[in-house]
Amino acid sequence: MSGAPTAGAGGARPRWRILLSGPDVGSRDREALLAAFDGGWISPVGPELDRFEDDLRAVTGRAHAVALSSGTAGLHLGLLALGVRPGDEVWVATLTFAATANAVVHAGARPTFLDVDPATWTLDVDLIADELAARHRDGRAMPAAIVPVDLYGRCAAYDRLLPVAAEHGVPVLADAAEALGATHLGAPAGSHGAAGVLSFNGNKIITTSGGGAFVTDDAALAARVRHLANQAREPVRHYEHLEVGFNHRLSNLLAALGSAQLEGLAAKVDRRRAIHERYVAGLAGLLGVRIADPERPGEVDTGTRPTRWLTCLTLDPAEARTDRDGLIDALAAEGIEARPVWKPIHLQPAYAGAPVIGGAVAAAAFQRGVALPSGSSLTDAEVDEVSGAVQASIVTGA
Repeated sequence: MSGAPTAGAGGARPRWRILLSGPDVGSRDREALLAAFDGGWISPVGPELDRFEDDLRAVTGRAHAVALSSGTAGLHLGLLALGVRPGDEVWVATLTFAATANAVVHAGARPTFLDVDPATWTLDVDLIADELAARHRDGRAMPAAIVPVDLYGRCAAYDRLLPVAAEHGVPVLADAAEALGATHLGAPAGSHGAAGVLSFNGNKIITTSGGGAFVTDDAALAARVRHLANQAREPVRHYEHLEVGFNHRLSNLLAALGSAQLEGLAAKVDRRRAIHERYVAGLAGLLGVRIADPERPGEVDTGTRPTRWLTCLTLDPAEARTDRDGLIDALAAEGIEARPVWKPIHLQPAYAGAPVIGGAVAAAAFQRGVALPSGSSLTDAEVDEVSGAVQASIVTGA
């Protein structure tokens, strides 16, 4: 194995030999991007943007799709379209990337963070049900929206969450940024709730370099998001604005890349699942090591399949003789990029003092969880190298 990763330009970051989740791009993607360029559609709108939105409707089963500059933009505009207003309370799963909560603040609302299920790390539906019932009983205000997160490629338990939310009249905006290609009881990621949001950042299952989408079956919601994303420009000859909008459109060039990427979505998802299973086999029997979110009996038969965007493990330091940071440092010394599981948002300094319901499960996941390299372009040899490096760290107590 090689030595420590070398510094990149300016010494700011190492050049990893094995990335956590590098973009999986090829000649077809390059051809599609150049064809759009050569076709003259350099402006934000164009035929490739229309095609990409058609493709997104097909892959999510939604009636409407609006391609945007980022998943964060989709969450922000989605909340506004759902009627969230300044000062409103929005419930957010705490184990997630900060963008989920940031979008709530962008909308002028107040996030309240809720804990996750210890088995799946997705939003704890029992906690949601109990809190909604308590508020109903006490006559307290309901949240303006709930934002579950399809974490690390697993959809939240929407079969249980959506009826509970509907009973109390609370809309659900699904953050499916990490889960394109996953299914829950046969329904694709992005198809759940009033609307769903996708991300095509460089580390996601498919990429448009940067980008996202808002998907819904509600024509009015889609029209509202599209209007706000286009600077809220009115459909008249001159530039007319009745309200303040945003510049959140995806460009035609990046949409061309997105459609080409979607052609290989099934293969990319299959590869990540195969990588996950290879880790399961390669790390079996290690003391103090557990692969997070294992497949459950009968899950595939019911149509519930995570994409395994990132395979994570948890460590018991007493048994493994190393902790989260010790393992990450040992992998970094071999040029292997690994990261802690998301730091719960209620523990982030930017959200100090924000209300939180529960939180112990998410905190434990962060303290003990490590995300392993899982990109679909990884070779079997690279996956085995990561497993070997983990094994060596556990055996030696690095």
